Amino acid sequence: MNTVSHVNRNAITFGILFGLFGALVLLMKSSFIGENELLNLGITADLLLTIPVVYFLLIRKTQIPKTTVVPVMIVGLLIGTYFLPQESQTYLTLFKAWALPVIEISILTYVVIKVRSAIGKYKRLKGSAPDFFSALKSTCYEILPKGLVLPFATEIAVFYYGFIHWKTIKKNENEFTYHKESGSPALLVALILIIGIETLAFHFLLARWSLLAAWVLSAVSIYTAIQVFGFARSLSKRPIAINENSVTLKYGILNEVEIAFSDLLKIELSGKSLGKEAMMKTLSPLGELESHNVIMHLKNENDMVGLYGMKKKCKAIAFHIDKPKEFKEKIENAVQLGA
Repeated sequence: MNTVSHVNRNAITFGILFGLFGALVLLMKSSFIGENELLNLGITADLLLTIPVVYFLLIRKTQIPKTTVVPVMIVGLLIGTYFLPQESQTYLTLFKAWALPVIEISILTYVVIKVRSAIGKYKRLKGSAPDFFSALKSTCYEILPKGLVLPFATEIAVFYYGFIHWKTIKKNENEFTYHKESGSPALLVALILIIGIETLAFHFLLARWSLLAAWVLSAVSIYTAIQVFGFARSLSKRPIAINENSVTLKYGILNEVEIAFSDLLKIELSGKSLGKEAMMKTLSPLGELESHNVIMHLKNENDMVGLYGMKKKCKAIAFHIDKPKEFKEKIENAVQLGA
């Protein structure tokens, strides 16, 4: 009943929002728009202030994050830019030049403050160094729509692990590395080199046809290389962890799954080929290009959360760990203690 009520309320909220934007679009396409500066100011104010305020009043007692007011304001800005005649965009131009940068800086500051707060809370609860990506996701769930959390957090984490977090983390007794003796870092570095070589070659080939297309392809390739670099750097920053009642398997920020001990069937120390079993997945997105030395069999299907929130079902997970025997012993001891 509550779910239906929430759905109905959200439908009404967004119906009102679309209705207000629609009415302004009709007004902007009418013959009234012209040299009337007062009307232009009024439409701009409605797009950037009135409608976002109305939206805020509609959602303030709902579970919709209050920060979604900003995207609504951006939608208003885009609608005004597209539908208002160029000569009537004086106030929109002023908003872009002066107000928009302030809003962007304020949002960034707000996110930084919330992440620092989440990290502090994590330290108090866990008594150890926090996992930045986990803290970032927790913060983003509080301030962003659910569908945007993982894509946004992933993009931030790529740059954080790639260019900001260079300090070596202190591994706890319950944590295990998986990058030191595997071939994954070398594979990712090789991938970056391949991207660089192919980008250079294709840039010169495309430049003969279109200089713009050549630079667009180069920009996309450079951004892809930056992402791969961030992925590679995150491997050493997010170790696999044995918790009180579960084990969290991580592959940097690329894949993650938490397995409850009660759902654990058996742990097999093996590097055998996985074959074509539908529910057998590798923790590494590189698949069997990267060797594994542990296979964890589960009683039930679990969701492995991958890049940008993509999920895969699995009943067995193969992965590499630097100290497999010690890892298996600790898991078995933890399961017996919790039994």
